[in-house]
Amino acid sequence: MFANPSAEEIRALLGEIKTIAVLGLSDNPERPSFRVAQAMQALGYRIIPVRPGQREVLGAPAFATLAEVPGVPDLVDVFRAAEHIPGIVDECIAKGVKRLWLQEGVVNEAAAEQAHAAGITVVMDRCLWKEYQANPPAAPGAPSA
Repeated sequence: MFANPSAEEIRALLGEIKTIAVLGLSDNPERPSFRVAQAMQALGYRIIPVRPGQREVLGAPAFATLAEVPGVPDLVDVFRAAEHIPGIVDECIAKGVKRLWLQEGVVNEAAAEQAHAAGITVVMDRCLWKEYQANPPAAPGAPSA
């Protein structure tokens, strides 16, 4: 049965990452994906928008798929419906992603277990920004752009 990392593990994760690929990042300031990504960007994290049809979001070039993102992001943050998660997990495994975050309301236990079995740290059904507020990294401003 799937279990999220502890508060201490989440705090450590937030201190280790610098780049966040945000799958489903909208350019609409009213959408949660935009607000969360904007807040994380303001903290110094590099945001990589991943959404078909977008050219740029939050001043960063957007990519249609995770496979198109150059290199391997430190974290993949997902704002997509649960039925898309198995395919996203496959993409993460193929790309060598080590950390996967499924936002509030995004739950797919089987896919999370598959990712975990492949060595990926998974946080599910949690808001990245809320978790940062609750569990800030030990060194304030630890990430750098």
